[in-house]
Amino acid sequence: MNERRVRNTRGRTVSSLHWLERQLNDPYVAAAKAKGYRSRAAFKLKELDQKFRLLKRGARVLDLGAAPGGWSQIARERIGDEGIIVATDIQDMEPITGVEFLKLDMLDADAPDAVKAALNGLADVVLSDMASPTTGHRETDHIRTLALFESAFELAVEVLKPGGNFVGKVFQGGAANSVLNKVKQRFADVKHVKPPASRAESVELYLVAMGFKG
Repeated sequence: MNERRVRNTRGRTVSSLHWLERQLNDPYVAAAKAKGYRSRAAFKLKELDQKFRLLKRGARVLDLGAAPGGWSQIARERIGDEGIIVATDIQDMEPITGVEFLKLDMLDADAPDAVKAALNGLADVVLSDMASPTTGHRETDHIRTLALFESAFELAVEVLKPGGNFVGKVFQGGAANSVLNKVKQRFADVKHVKPPASRAESVELYLVAMGFKG
């Protein structure tokens, strides 16, 4: 396939031009548009589910950091109409049929109670694609995203049923040893994974934890 270039470059910064050209030439962006997914990130969850069989028909799913909704779309496809999805984000999200959305900052003290009320039962899967806005300083970004990962993990421990699964985003280097040890204590199988849909230059990884011990 021939590489596409941005024709109108007037007023654009070098970084914005690189971003636009990467979008134009990204096969996952094109595939997401063709399939009606809200983001290319949908394919990350699809690939993780194909590898680990995380999402079962009829499951109850919590999707943290859900906007714009790509992961919720994949979860809805996989669990079917009989399943339940509660999605949260600090930003607004356009409605998705069969998905209950809560606009929440997961670091707020009252957020866990709101999520548990919406789930109305224990979750089979907790998904977190939450990441702090990048600053350009890798160490700072890693620390901020790790804090969000820890909040997602602590909530997962509260709302997951025994045998449930948890997926959370971390940055290159993975979860810190202290955090990783906590996860390993609560789950039977824990792996760091970089799905194919994650861009090669991206520093993101996903920690996949299966078999919640309760």
